[in-house]
Amino acid sequence: MTLRPTQAVVLAGGQGSRLRPYTDDRPKPMVEIPGTGTPIIGHQLAWLAEEGVTHAVVSCGHLAEVLQEWLESARLPLDVTTVVEKEPLGRGGGLKYAARHLPDANGPWYATNGDIWTRFSLREMADFHTERDAQATLALARPRIPWGAVETDAFGNITDFIEAPPSPYLINAGVYVFAAPFTALLPDRGDHERTTFPGLARKRQLAGYPIPHGAYWRAIDTAKDLTEAARELAALQP
Repeated sequence: MTLRPTQAVVLAGGQGSRLRPYTDDRPKPMVEIPGTGTPIIGHQLAWLAEEGVTHAVVSCGHLAEVLQEWLESARLPLDVTTVVEKEPLGRGGGLKYAARHLPDANGPWYATNGDIWTRFSLREMADFHTERDAQATLALARPRIPWGAVETDAFGNITDFIEAPPSPYLINAGVYVFAAPFTALLPDRGDHERTTFPGLARKRQLAGYPIPHGAYWRAIDTAKDLTEAARELAALQP
C-alpha cells in the first residue's frame, strides 16, 4: 500500500519586491488574486486539504505577523503551525527548520512555494514518487514563453508567428514530495538546490513529475501575473 503524505510545509516568507505595491503591507502569499477574495496561501491550503493533507507548517518571514494573524482568524480546512526563522537560513536551511516542526518525523511530506497557484493530483505525484523509490520528487511545469515566437524555414523565410508558445523546457514548479529521511539531508544553512538536489541526482534518487497536460499552474511574481491569473481562473469557472 502506498503511503501518501498527510503533512506539508508551505514556504511563505518571500518579500515579493516585484509585486509592490501589493506587498508593501503584506507578505507575498497574502496577496489576493483579483476576483477570488482569498489570498494565494488560502488557495494552497484548500488544495492541500483536498489532497489528503491534515497538517501544514507555514514558514513565515517578511511581515510574518500579518500572515499569522490571517491564519489564526481564517476558517481553515486543516491544522496549521507557523514558524519564523530567527535569522536567515537560506532556502534549504529554512525548509529544514520548518520540516522539524512537522507532526510525524518518520513520515513523507509535501512542500510548496508560497507564491504559486496550481491544481493537480498530489496523490498521483506521491504514487509516482513511491514507485521510483526517490528521496525527493519535484513537480515540473512547462510555462508559456512571455513573448511571441517566430518560425522560419531552412532558407530563413518566416513561416509563422506563434503568440506565447509553451517553453521547450520543463522547470521546477515549486511543489515537492519528500521521503522522511530527506530532512536530514538538507543543509542547516544555504540552498538545497545547490547542494542536496545535485547529490541526489547523481545517485538517481531525485525524480521529476511532469504536471499533467491541462492542469493549471502559475507562479505569481508580478502584477501582470495577478492580472493574467485572474483572467485564466475566470475562464476555468463552469
